[in-house]
Amino acid sequence: MRLRTVTLGCKVNRYETEYLREALHRIGYADAAPNETADLVIINTCTVTAESDRKSRKFIRQLAKLNPNAEIVVAGCYAARAADEIRHMPQVGEVLTDKRLLNQFLQRRGVTDLPDGISTFGGRRRAFIKVQDGCRVGCSYCIIPKVRPYLLSRPASDVLDEIRRLLDTGYRELVLTGIHLGHYGLDFERDPQSQTEQKTLAVGNIRLTQLIERILNLDATSTFRVRVSSMEAVEVSDELIELMSAFPRKLCPHLHLSMQSGSDTVLRRMRRRWLSTPFEERCCQIQKKIPHAALTTDVIVGFPGETEREFIETCEISERIGFSKIHVFPFSPRETTEAATLPNQIPMSEKERRASHLIQLAEKLRADFAESLVGQTSQVLWETTLKKKLPLANHTNSSPLPIIGQSSEISGRHDETLLGTCGRYMRVSLRSEFPTARIGQLTDVQIAASNGGELIGKENKDFG
Repeated sequence: MRLRTVTLGCKVNRYETEYLREALHRIGYADAAPNETADLVIINTCTVTAESDRKSRKFIRQLAKLNPNAEIVVAGCYAARAADEIRHMPQVGEVLTDKRLLNQFLQRRGVTDLPDGISTFGGRRRAFIKVQDGCRVGCSYCIIPKVRPYLLSRPASDVLDEIRRLLDTGYRELVLTGIHLGHYGLDFERDPQSQTEQKTLAVGNIRLTQLIERILNLDATSTFRVRVSSMEAVEVSDELIELMSAFPRKLCPHLHLSMQSGSDTVLRRMRRRWLSTPFEERCCQIQKKIPHAALTTDVIVGFPGETEREFIETCEISERIGFSKIHVFPFSPRETTEAATLPNQIPMSEKERRASHLIQLAEKLRADFAESLVGQTSQVLWETTLKKKLPLANHTNSSPLPIIGQSSEISGRHDETLLGTCGRYMRVSLRSEFPTARIGQLTDVQIAASNGGELIGKENKDFG
């Protein structure tokens, strides 16, 4: 039996797809090769924007056409929001409208030995670990609280067991993720049934910082690092900042803090919990405590009623903070949300203009941040290589330039470029004739130069 999986959207979706994939492998499914048709196709969808909905529908139709005999199962947030619409699409046999019911789906398919997590993460070098689900905050533009309204935190013991398996498999970067990561543990406090584990561990209620601390102390002999996924600035505690300062190699000096706007009037219309001043103050606190801390963010441009002055305020605070990356989203109205009915909707042409302007600013800020790391030593997870053959000086047919993809049988010499990600979430390249760093390893590299938003490493003979 052949299985094909496709994931759209967030890191939580990617984790859940891997969970389903690993469980189905237990009953005989194997991944379909690119040129094979599948018997079962699982599409994990996203609905955060109208474009996400469009892509989800497009993939369902495309995969039905490419796998004419397959049953298609659709999961994810778009499935939760538009189940009836999806059921009428080609070859759709089942729509999973609630992620809490994934195990019931697997049991109906014949999986009796349910996994308690994952042990691999496809072909990726960094493993995403879902520790939390659900959001109840209620920002005026966001559909997610309507499709994932429950709060559900995974017991710390399950998370630690999963991490042990991933470390044994060889993963060296673990990315903690959730729908609202900063709310990890809130349901432990509210749900008496969840207190059982906490009493067993004899530590009382556990929150995100305590979970991270346990992970960092999990295996003193293993070289690995932890990255914290998207959070709200209001939920970055002093304790978490202290942990990042105390463990700069094990806890990545990178935080993704969702800002959405730098204008207080826009933030109020968005029903965000923090205004611009405390957000900026928290960013400054992080930067003072953690040298060269990388701060990334999300920004929505063209929110209903956003004036040019309000947009400029967003640009100005972005420059003051010096984000290393900004994900820019033109406002997309979602049905049933408050923002979809607000007056003074911004024309698409104006949203695109503002998005283009902010993207250009973001590219400059990223290049500035990259330049600030030149001369520093960074810990890099090497993820892939690009190989180019070096011509022999006495080879009459040799090209004066390296040829991509050519065999090494002639000379045995290569100019190999290693590509990886540093702890500050920047792409790093390292070029070497005889590289000693290996894919999947964490090694230190000196940053010799930057090229826009990318870093260029200098060969270190002590790598290994």
